[in-house]
Amino acid sequence: MALQHAASGDNIPLKRDDDDIAHFTSIALAKTEHMEIIRLVLPKERAMPEHKVDGEMTLLCLQGEIVCDAHGRSTVLRPGDMLYLLGGVPHSVRANEDAVGLLTILLNH
Repeated sequence: MALQHAASGDNIPLKRDDDDIAHFTSIALAKTEHMEIIRLVLPKERAMPEHKVDGEMTLLCLQGEIVCDAHGRSTVLRPGDMLYLLGGVPHSVRANEDAVGLLTILLNH
């Protein structure tokens, strides 16, 4: 079964009262030809190794503490903090504590 992405004008709940990070995985919330929005779940014990994406991106920390290593430095994101990266910048992401972020990627075509 194909994942149902949000449509234009849809309410996209990012936080639920029963939110337990152990029971959730990252999920694409909306995707168009030019953009993808992902609810990124980062358990403390799992890191995303260095990689890069073609498009510009932002990462907004919603819960927990996220560390992004890019440009030769580590940036710590706490709830309400946002990071911007140009497309093609190598980066890795990890969580100092269980975390949830909102990742937006502009897709190059």
